[in-house]
Amino acid sequence: MLPLILVVVVFVTIVMAVFAFGAAAVTPSSVLGARLRALGGQKQPVENRPAFRERMEQALDPLSKAIPLSPADVSRTRAWLIQAGFRDAIDVNYYFGARLLMAAAGFAAVALFSGFDNVFLLAGVPGLGFFLPRFILKRMIKDRQHRIRIGLPDALDLTVICVEAGLALDQALMRVGQDLHHAHPDLSEEFHLVNLEMRAGKPRAEALRNLGERTGVDDIRSLVGTLIQTDRFGTSVAQALRVHSDSLRTERRQRAEEQAAKTTIKMVPPLVIFVLPSIIFVTIGPAIIELIRQLGPVSGGK
Repeated sequence: MLPLILVVVVFVTIVMAVFAFGAAAVTPSSVLGARLRALGGQKQPVENRPAFRERMEQALDPLSKAIPLSPADVSRTRAWLIQAGFRDAIDVNYYFGARLLMAAAGFAAVALFSGFDNVFLLAGVPGLGFFLPRFILKRMIKDRQHRIRIGLPDALDLTVICVEAGLALDQALMRVGQDLHHAHPDLSEEFHLVNLEMRAGKPRAEALRNLGERTGVDDIRSLVGTLIQTDRFGTSVAQALRVHSDSLRTERRQRAEEQAAKTTIKMVPPLVIFVLPSIIFVTIGPAIIELIRQLGPVSGGK
């Protein structure tokens, strides 16, 4: 057992050392890379020692994919991270680094406790560790979309009140985002980003479309379509928001009725597995015991 542990420790140490040396040598802003290039005859300007976050970004930079500059060309993983609330470009590096780290930890755990004899564990546990961050990310996306979906009716009501009070749509969204900061922080953050994009010079239609793409919520996309059509044809924003709010409430009621109708079918397996055997034992059990007591002496006498 001890030789196997030493082999695993030496293997992990060598892999980490090679990876760290390669990342430090390839990264242009690293101290080790600057010294190696200086020894090779290339003069580099004197730079300050990078911080820990910068070193982590440099180490994980080879693991990241090419991040496109256009929002239309954002990769699938980048879009998932944005929908989960992680908007920094370095989060892609962290995501892929976490997947590789979990796979390596699973391989090391299997090799340490069960050895290299079980091929299924050597392939299955690292694969599970590699896909575990993706499952967690998907769950975070669903939870965030659920929170945004819950806070949307309150946001629509506040937006209608602000528009009827005389505010423009941009100012109404900004005010609603400020009012919902504590109750619904995810939706408030999205409205704040919409206002920042419009202040930066983006057209209102493009900023609203980016809102729908960032959240991935169908209700937000339908709201964006309504606002864009209202802005294009010059109709009343308050009336359009009120109609959309009524339709949204109708959809929520229908969705709740659908979930309630599914409850009966979902309750069948627990009833059959857990409740029905107990009822059978309680109702038929005493009769079976009494039958055994009555027929036991008769069969024994024969």
